[in-house]
Amino acid sequence: MIFRVLVALLFIGIIAASFWLGGDQREPTPTTTVEPSNADLGYSALSAVLVETGTDGLPMYTINAEVIRQHPSDGVEFEQVQMSFRDPDGQTWQGRADHGELTTETGKVDLTGNVHVNGLLPGSTLPADLATDKLSVDTHENVISTSEPVSINSPGRQLSSKGLAATLKEHHLVLESNVRGTFTP
Repeated sequence: MIFRVLVALLFIGIIAASFWLGGDQREPTPTTTVEPSNADLGYSALSAVLVETGTDGLPMYTINAEVIRQHPSDGVEFEQVQMSFRDPDGQTWQGRADHGELTTETGKVDLTGNVHVNGLLPGSTLPADLATDKLSVDTHENVISTSEPVSINSPGRQLSSKGLAATLKEHHLVLESNVRGTFTP
């Protein structure tokens, strides 16, 4: 009989100890709430190509870059850029720069740092190399422009000025100020 009483007391003691040890915690554990993010974080890519096609299905411009970063509210930025684009006559222009930015709504590509663009001079059959530190390429309006010093090298011709505007669809090139040039036969 004593054995049954000891077993019953031991059983009651185990139940009491489990309530006491496993009961409510004295300090509540803080909870962390994670709210879902509605912000689009954009994308980034290494050694990537971005192509914009026209209504004819042909590329309007192609951008190759070592690094491409999209910022949903600001557009796209590029590092070590190589760009090709077509003028209204189907002539392909090639450009390169250290950095570039694309405003997605306007189709305007701003190139900065050691910018070189090669193509046929508007209204001419002469190839030319435009070199400057900043250049804007408006792919919708087919305008190349800069307000920075620019040099244009073509066979037998070297031109330089501060500022340039080339309207490709009208075959019109304007050198804005401080124009200097040499022509050789």
